[in-house]
Amino acid sequence: MLGTLREDIASVIERDPSVHSAADVIFWHTGMHAVWAYRRAHWLWEHGAHTLASLVSRHTRKRYGVEIHPAAQIGRRFMIDHGMGVVIGETSIIGDDCLIYQGVTLGMTGKHGGKRHPTLGNNVLIGAGTKVLGPVYIGDNARIGAGSVVLCNLPANCTAVGVPAEVVRINNKAVNPADDLDQQDLPDVVAQRIRDLDRRIGALENAAQGDTPPTASQIAARQKP
Repeated sequence: MLGTLREDIASVIERDPSVHSAADVIFWHTGMHAVWAYRRAHWLWEHGAHTLASLVSRHTRKRYGVEIHPAAQIGRRFMIDHGMGVVIGETSIIGDDCLIYQGVTLGMTGKHGGKRHPTLGNNVLIGAGTKVLGPVYIGDNARIGAGSVVLCNLPANCTAVGVPAEVVRINNKAVNPADDLDQQDLPDVVAQRIRDLDRRIGALENAAQGDTPPTASQIAARQKP
């Protein structure tokens, strides 16, 4: 238990620039307080004390604005930054070294039973306000931009943004969220599509007005009987 606490504290100090000491984490970091409360609730759930575990979870939601089902499985050095509005469903599985921001939901898409919530690999970063829905799998080192909605599996070492989320970057080098928290350089998928559409419309208009000379294939097609 003490080893886990030390790991958690060291992880927060490493990844949160507003935290300068272990005391900051212990006394003020509400996201980590919510994680510690979840760990207590999860221990109770695993030992059959479901009612007591649910009471701890309910108290955590009221106090910190974070709702984590006590049956969810969360790995080591998990961090919630700011915390408010985070929801993690019952069958969610989260790997080691994951980081999520405020307003993130790991939810389901219907009322079916069984595995119905997301699974996150190791070292995953999820930006503020993102919704990851259904039994999807997010690969190791994936990075999801703020405000995205994820409805399908994402590969390892990728960056995904948008509604619905699309993979916009994949590289063979693992991304470490502790070293790469700036989300301002993420591409705008919608804006990019609008620009592409504008170019296509412009090309069609020019072709219709005769401003664009026909290509060799177009000339050949016109000469066919």
